[in-house]
This record gives sequence, structure tokens and C-alpha cells, in this order.
Amino acid sequence: MTTAVGEPDRPLHAPPGAHGLAGTSLKHEHLSAILADGLNDGFFEVHAENYMGAGGPPHRALATIREDYPLSIHGVCMSIGGPEALDVAHLARFRDLVARYEPTLVSEHLAWSSHGGKFFNDLLPLPYTKNTFDKVCEHINQVQEAIKRPILLENPSTYVAFASSTMSETDFIRAVSQRTGCSLLLDVNNVFVSANNHGFSASAYLAEFPLEQVGEIHLAGHSEQHDDENELLLIDSHDRAISDSVWELYRDVVSRIGPRPTLIEWDSNLPDWPVLRAQALTARRIMAEHGLSLVEEVSHDV
Repeated sequence: MTTAVGEPDRPLHAPPGAHGLAGTSLKHEHLSAILADGLNDGFFEVHAENYMGAGGPPHRALATIREDYPLSIHGVCMSIGGPEALDVAHLARFRDLVARYEPTLVSEHLAWSSHGGKFFNDLLPLPYTKNTFDKVCEHINQVQEAIKRPILLENPSTYVAFASSTMSETDFIRAVSQRTGCSLLLDVNNVFVSANNHGFSASAYLAEFPLEQVGEIHLAGHSEQHDDENELLLIDSHDRAISDSVWELYRDVVSRIGPRPTLIEWDSNLPDWPVLRAQALTARRIMAEHGLSLVEEVSHDV
């Protein structure tokens, strides 16, 4: 297989020097506190669709942050997993935003969110079939050609599965990365949520995930509900602190692959900045601990 961007089958990770970064979603409510307190070795992520206008306060705030911190631009409406052609106007706005801010990381979701000219306020799952695979790869290649760089593709949180799937999610994601040259954004909370909702082991999923292709990690909080049969249903709500179970999965991943840029997603019921900052610092401590362990292992082997 050959990749659409870069050399054949070459793993594409975070840029040099970015691996130990720990960051948070950028919320305007926190801007003054961020500028006052700082976040050493940090970065900030924004949703692309919130910055597709020409100017105004959002861009002034983002430009201010960009002066001192790396940025991650995270798309949420490209509908990469959809059966229809990508919206070329949306893709052009996405391209222009990437060119404007030159972010360290650019990512999108393995999901779909539009159909028949209508946009849905959700990231919807898709069947893992040959037809879907071909369409997803076509869309990723189109995005990467537009922005002239690889993207990171995020694994989904799901609440239903398709009987028509012929591949596991991890095999599908691995094949997409190999075909297109995209790197991967591993959302650990999404893994935990999906594992609970579908009754599989999160650890087993991660054992099958192509961790060698991970260029960024997301961590977030989830909420609990119950379905019609009174079974526990987890929702990827991004509205609370990260659970102990997700932290443990994160520790396991970092112990295996070393530090990767790690982002704390918190999008509603926002805490004060020190609370969000503390979550990022926890991720940094875990990366520092396991990064040192990996160095010691390599030195011992040599």
C-alpha cells in the first residue's frame, strides 16, 4: 500500500518536541486565567467550526494564544465517514483555517454528521465494511491533499453497532491509517465508553489498536445513564473530570508507547481554570513517569 501523503506506509506521529505536551480545550471563559497562570509545555485545542468566520473576538483570542502556545485544530463536522461527497465549501474553510494558524496538530473523527444536505449535531457511527473503508480513505486523502499535511483520525465513542460490519474497529482503523498515511488520535475515554456500552474489554481493544500510529491522545469525562433495559449506558459528555478507570487505561498506553501530546477535553459544565489545568498537569506527570521508565529500559537493554 502507498500513502497519499508522505512515504509508503511510514508511521506519522507528532512533530519532534511535541510528544510531552499536555493541553486543554480552549474556552474563552478561561482566557484571562490562562494568560495570567500559563501552562508550561502546554497546548490548546479548538473546534475548527467555531473559527470559520473571518474575524471578531474568537479570532483575536485564538491569535493571542497562538503567540505563546502550540495549537491543535480539531474538526467535528467534516463527515469523513459519510457516504456522500465532502462539502467542498466546508473543506475550503477548514483548509484556510489550518493555513492561517499553522497548528501543530490537525484532527478529525471517524464518524459521519451530514446527509442529504442536512447537518446533525452528533458524531454518528458507521459500518466497518469494504465500501465504507474505500469512502473513508477517499475522504481522508481529499482532506490531506487540501491542507497539504496528514491528519490524525480519532476513534469514535459508539452506542450502537452494525450487524453488517465485516471488520473490527481496530482492524478498520489500522487499514485506513496504512492506506492513507494518516496518523491516529486515540481517545481513551471513547474506548472506555464504547467498551462498556457494547460489553467488550477496553484493555483488549487497546491491545489490538495500532498504537504505533498514535500521534495524540484525548482524555475526557463521561456521564452515566441507563437504557430501556436498565443497563448502564455511558455517554461521552465532556462535562466532568476524568474517571479513575480512564486514567488507568491512559497509564497503560503511555507505559507502552511513551509520551504523546495529550489533551483534556471539557466542553460543558466548565470548571474554573485551575481544575482543568490540574487535569492537564496530571497527564504530564504520568507522561514524565513513564517516559523516564522507557528511557531507563532502553539504556538497560543497550
